[in-house]
Amino acid sequence: MSSQRSITQLIDIDRVRAPGVREELFARAYEELRAVARRHLSRESPGHSLTPTALVHESFLRLRNETWKNRAHFFFAASRAMRQILVEAARRRRSPRSGGDRKRVPLEDELKAVSPPDLDLLALDEALHRLHVEFPRKARVVDLHFFGGMTILETAQILRCAPRTADTDWRDAKEWLKGELTRTAVVTRCGTSVDRNK
Repeated sequence: MSSQRSITQLIDIDRVRAPGVREELFARAYEELRAVARRHLSRESPGHSLTPTALVHESFLRLRNETWKNRAHFFFAASRAMRQILVEAARRRRSPRSGGDRKRVPLEDELKAVSPPDLDLLALDEALHRLHVEFPRKARVVDLHFFGGMTILETAQILRCAPRTADTDWRDAKEWLKGELTRTAVVTRCGTSVDRNK
């Protein structure tokens, strides 16, 4: 019976674009997607307008034309879409029409080692873009492990590397991000610009 099909089975069937499978996939994954959305929203400052339900539905709209290799890839893509939605919302709030003030986002304990207790979501997004340019695999580890909620073992399997390598990349990425975010915070407080080529 179709209601008993697993998320993995539905992803496999969805690759051939069978009618109704995508809707069944999202219905089957809905509660897990809401948990991912709640995790993302827990890092947001109070006063944001999105709910977990709204974030899941918006990410569904963004994912409707994508295909996924497996269950982990599906949840990673959904998490990435949610993060992008929140970054875009932060940019809108920062725009001159919205007062131009950056919002502070509380971090969960795991990233407290990376940055101060409150973090500018846009500064984190900019630092992650730089990490992707300089150290692509380390950036993928951050995407999968921190934002995607995957274990180090799952992350290693997706990246086809040893778990020890993924763990080292995670620790290195946290240190790199800590340096970038500290530098950004100092620059923001001082109102100066930094030449990142130095």
